[in-house]
Amino acid sequence: MNQPLAYIHPQAKIARNVVIEPFSTIHKNVEIDEGTWIGPNVTIFEGARIGKNVKIYPGASISSVPQDLKYAGEDTETFIGDNTVIREYVTISRGTNDKWKTVVGSNCLLMAYVHIAHDCIVGNNCILANAVQMAGHVNVEDYAIIGGSSALHQFVKVGAHVMISGGSLVRKDVPPYTKAAREPLTYCGINSIGLRRRGFSPEKIGEIQEIYRYLFMKGLNNSKALDLIEVELPPSKERDEIINFIRNSDRGVMKGYSY
Repeated sequence: MNQPLAYIHPQAKIARNVVIEPFSTIHKNVEIDEGTWIGPNVTIFEGARIGKNVKIYPGASISSVPQDLKYAGEDTETFIGDNTVIREYVTISRGTNDKWKTVVGSNCLLMAYVHIAHDCIVGNNCILANAVQMAGHVNVEDYAIIGGSSALHQFVKVGAHVMISGGSLVRKDVPPYTKAAREPLTYCGINSIGLRRRGFSPEKIGEIQEIYRYLFMKGLNNSKALDLIEVELPPSKERDEIINFIRNSDRGVMKGYSY
């Protein structure tokens, strides 16, 4: 849609049925796929690759220069997946020479004032509630839900199907399928409601609960718990995903359950 009150760089690649509202700015080296709506007063900087049917609300800033003193102007990108909703005043920085990109997957909801820093990878079907602040190099896997005003330390990993309480300080990795709350961040059970909504059977949910009993409720250190899980619990996709997540954690995982 040709909007005379918006600035669109002549080298930007915009699909024909994209709607760009007044007073938005689209820089060069930007690609926007069909069906996407760009609200008023949105700024989309170089390197943005925006998918189909995305909705970007007023005041958002997409693919801005990273807030990283090591960034030296290298050509990097920001990818936004199909059907993602980006609400008011969300800010997303493009990558640095670490990953060369920042990624937000498909079918995500980023509520107002979310910040996603350089080199973050956010999976599909994630919800980041209002004012979630994500430092650089954070990895959030599919179907994660992060409560409002939470702050995520750089290089933290959040597993798939996780739910994190609002106002959390996320300094450690959060393993898949869990709920996390309290200060310091602590295991508070598995995300059983979310798993049921996504079609996990009662048997599978019980299996995941048993894995986390070994990890967080038997007084074992992580290495011993993982060894026992491999010996005593049957192999499954979920079991191996949890084991690999914890063994590959660079920052260590959150605290176990305590009264």
